[in-house]
Amino acid sequence: MTDLITDQRFASPDDVYQMLIDSHRDLTADQSARLNAKLILLLANHIGDPEVLAQALRIARQGVA
Repeated sequence: MTDLITDQRFASPDDVYQMLIDSHRDLTADQSARLNAKLILLLANHIGDPEVLAQALRIARQGVA
């Protein structure tokens, strides 16, 4: 099993954040939620390792409830 990489890996993290924000521009709340779901499924498929995905989900849920 590979561990989830949580270290900063983007040369320009602000640019990446802006891309995410821009992708939601002019979308309804429903469209935005569908975009997020599609993005999550695409990236989960790219990861391709259920154990790494499980790590990511555990970390993402921390502090959300």
